[in-house]
Amino acid sequence: MKLVVRVIEAKNLPPTDPNGLSDPYVRLQLGRQRFKTKVIKKCLNPKWDEEFSFKVDDLNEELVISVMDEDKFFNDDFVGQLKVPVSLVFEEEIKSLGTAWYSLQPKSKKSKNKESGEIRLSIYFAQKNASMESNGSGDLFYHPRMTNSPSRSSTGCSSSSSPVREEIASAKDEKCGTQKKITGRIAQIFNKSSDMSSTPTRRSIELDQSEISKAEVSEMKTEDQSSNETFEEAMRKIQSADQGSEIPSNLPAGVLIDQQYVIAPGDLNEYLFSSESDFLKSLAEVQGNTELEIGPWKFENDGEIFKRSVNYVKAPSKLIKAVKAFEEHTYLKADGKNFAVLTSVSTPEVMYGGTFKVEILYVITPGPELPTGEQSSHLVVSWRMNFIQNTMMKGMIENGARQGMKESFDQYASLLSQTVKPVDLKDISSNKEQALASLHAEPESDWKLAVQYFANFTVISTVFIGLYVLVHIWLAAPSTIQGLEFGGLDLPDSIGEFVVCAVLVLQGERMLGLVSRFIQARGQKGSDHGIKAQGDGWLLTVALIEGSNLASVDSTGFSDPYVVFSCNGKTRTSSIKFQKSNPIWNEIFEFDAMDDPPSVLDMVVYDFDGPFDEAASLGHAEINFLKANIADLADTWVPLEGKLALACQSKLHLRIFLDNTRGGNVAKEYLSKMEKEVGKKMNLRSPQTNSAFQKLFGLPPEEFLINDFTCHLKRKMPLQGRLFLSPRIIGFHANLFGKKTKFYFLWEDIEDIQIIPPTFSSMGSPIIVITLRKGRGADARHGAKTQDEQGRLKFHFQSFVSFNVAHRTIMALWKARSLSPEQKVEFVEEESDTKSLISEESGSFLGLDDVSMSEIYSCSLPIPASYLMEIFSGGELDRRVMEKSGCINYSYTPWVSENLDISERAVYYKFEKRVSSYKGEVTSTQQRSPLLDGKGWLVEEVMNLHGVPLGDYFNIHLRYQIEDLPPKAKGCRVQVLFGVEWLKSTRNQKRITKNILENLQERFKLTFSLAEKELLPK
Repeated sequence: MKLVVRVIEAKNLPPTDPNGLSDPYVRLQLGRQRFKTKVIKKCLNPKWDEEFSFKVDDLNEELVISVMDEDKFFNDDFVGQLKVPVSLVFEEEIKSLGTAWYSLQPKSKKSKNKESGEIRLSIYFAQKNASMESNGSGDLFYHPRMTNSPSRSSTGCSSSSSPVREEIASAKDEKCGTQKKITGRIAQIFNKSSDMSSTPTRRSIELDQSEISKAEVSEMKTEDQSSNETFEEAMRKIQSADQGSEIPSNLPAGVLIDQQYVIAPGDLNEYLFSSESDFLKSLAEVQGNTELEIGPWKFENDGEIFKRSVNYVKAPSKLIKAVKAFEEHTYLKADGKNFAVLTSVSTPEVMYGGTFKVEILYVITPGPELPTGEQSSHLVVSWRMNFIQNTMMKGMIENGARQGMKESFDQYASLLSQTVKPVDLKDISSNKEQALASLHAEPESDWKLAVQYFANFTVISTVFIGLYVLVHIWLAAPSTIQGLEFGGLDLPDSIGEFVVCAVLVLQGERMLGLVSRFIQARGQKGSDHGIKAQGDGWLLTVALIEGSNLASVDSTGFSDPYVVFSCNGKTRTSSIKFQKSNPIWNEIFEFDAMDDPPSVLDMVVYDFDGPFDEAASLGHAEINFLKANIADLADTWVPLEGKLALACQSKLHLRIFLDNTRGGNVAKEYLSKMEKEVGKKMNLRSPQTNSAFQKLFGLPPEEFLINDFTCHLKRKMPLQGRLFLSPRIIGFHANLFGKKTKFYFLWEDIEDIQIIPPTFSSMGSPIIVITLRKGRGADARHGAKTQDEQGRLKFHFQSFVSFNVAHRTIMALWKARSLSPEQKVEFVEEESDTKSLISEESGSFLGLDDVSMSEIYSCSLPIPASYLMEIFSGGELDRRVMEKSGCINYSYTPWVSENLDISERAVYYKFEKRVSSYKGEVTSTQQRSPLLDGKGWLVEEVMNLHGVPLGDYFNIHLRYQIEDLPPKAKGCRVQVLFGVEWLKSTRNQKRITKNILENLQERFKLTFSLAEKELLPK
């Protein structure tokens, strides 16, 4: 017997996330069998509509249904649960509880009154129909017809979107089937409800069985009839229903086949998966499989799912005997050009075969255009393991499956290449030459462009007014000299003449501007077009063909567009096309050979004559070579981003080619270059390690691993993982308690790298703070600790095993990748100045011992030290004293305990103009602790000045020592020490120090006098 549970929906779930929502999913457990539904994001009334089947061997077991809230960073939150005894379902007359709403209960008794929401379930027993078992068409299950329960397929399983949750029927089930029936019969005999009405009930059940069996038989007949349509007709039907869904991404276990073939995508799809194709039969013969049974393709779930089954006996191997294998093929996408088929393979006769399934994804997409004009297809086959139940043999099973899959698909690819010709890489390279050779920039006549450019109201009106004035001068008689005029100077004689003169001057200036812009634009005739790249390395070739629907910022409805391409700090500029919204360029740009493979190609479309006579951006785009397939870039349309571009749906037609002329020594040469920067021997990683690294982050084959370090990612809680460094990316991966965290960003995305000295919270390790540029690293946002006011993400890495090596490697790769030569020189100078500030050992507060401190102010006040400390307490007195002493917008954070007796807080304020003519801003960190004798306090402060000249060259360190005087003196003594920590050298150190010293002395005198006046009445 099988217990079928259908999880339909839930309502009124309590919010568990700070945003007032939840990410709910349902977890079901019966004995050792566990299932879970998909996660519904940000919803309190989720709908799942998924079914699960449980094997029932003991009627005394309880079905536990728990609603959970998914949490990315911590353990999932408990929402509510429901416990249903299996015997309760079995005791029902029709072996079903129907479809009903159930109230979820809290986990603990203390929260009985808490509302946990409701869940809608359908729970029933599905029994085998003996009359249909001998038919040979498979097992048919039934459940009584119930109201409010939509019809499902005969198997009662969910669609291929959740193949992990499907139940596999194993041979062991068949062996113990008789035993289960006997158990069910004995339980039925002792059923309380059978004492009075066992015969009628049995009859009614048999009647229901016969009715439902007939209905299911009729449904099967209609499906068989629907399967009579040809494979081509079915493909057209799926294509018409396709709503532009995305092509599925590769499965995580790896790619088995990645090859291009000289065949149209539709023909390759038909050859591999059509029922009339002999490919599967030929493959079975090659692999030694027997008893091949290929089922017909069928539409299920009202035509939403198109699937078939394939059964065969898998050939024996050295370790495994011949076993029965069951495959289920399901189409995920078929739009005429792109096809995706998911195959679920189960081998229940293998040891632990009931605990896992193998999933294989076949993706067919159009390939590059060939020189012969033939169509090509790109076939990618990837796979993964889905473990239905937990097992300690998971690693052994995965390794065995990986070896078997590799051998099987080597035979698959070999057989396919015998019938369908693979694409030769030489054909693709020659295709590049052919594609570029066919592009020729059309010559444009200067006179034709001039007429096209100057044919507007401004030019025509200016010419007309100019001619009108010349004719007037020719017809008019010379005027007499009057007023302030003299010979050679003729001034306007009225307001009207003055206005006319002003208009003429403005029109003439505008006309001259148009002429100068035209001459300048014609000088920019795509000066980079056709210039061959120089050097040896990575060659990037970009062919700009045309633009479509480019925006206009002028009243004419047209623009004067040109495109600027940028890659690795080098730019290429196209020619300007006058008065075009769909310009045609046909220009080729080659970037000089680069030592490192490029990460990103940026392009910006400008309007040469935009509003206010300035070049305006019509849109921009970015091509990430780490995410894009190079073959797909050979002929592509790139949509532009930006307000104007999105409104007009602007795009560019490009052909992009990236070639490496150095061969396979790129990695060794790069590592040898980095060794000099890092000062440490760097070894080339094995191909297996590089392949695993590429699969982990989904990187192209040319990317290789340079080094990796164990560290902590600091967010709310430190997360231990590994930091991976390669020529183009810096990535982090962690797998803690089965929860994976993974992200990466480009070296070019990094704006700044700072080192925070060791603190107690960082466990005695310096912290590397990486700040990204604004708008960069969106895919890595979940790993950032903070985001500043400018929208820049900040990542904190700490607790490196070898901090010096990690720091040097990170800085060397960043400098080599993203800094210009001038920035590198400046960075080296700054690094030499600040090298002594970075230490791996835990020291005093922010390195105060490295700063020379001297006393600059002292006084005695008739106030106890505990009273005077109120000016550092963060209360109203603190704010009032600071504002009266010339500090405006004063704000602070609460004191946070860093140790037993040590607390810290941050302070921010601005200077009034009377204090500083620059009205600079101050951010400071204060730390307070009691004196060793307990008779006073020590307050240490580090001040950072912003908005003042050379403010980033130094930090100000202050130390306040406030201690009680002897009891007879009744008061306290204040001593303030001062020091300057120079971050950069300057000739004005003495002058700046003197200026700061004088300012602080006056400020302290005012501050403590104000404190005395405020506190003396106490």
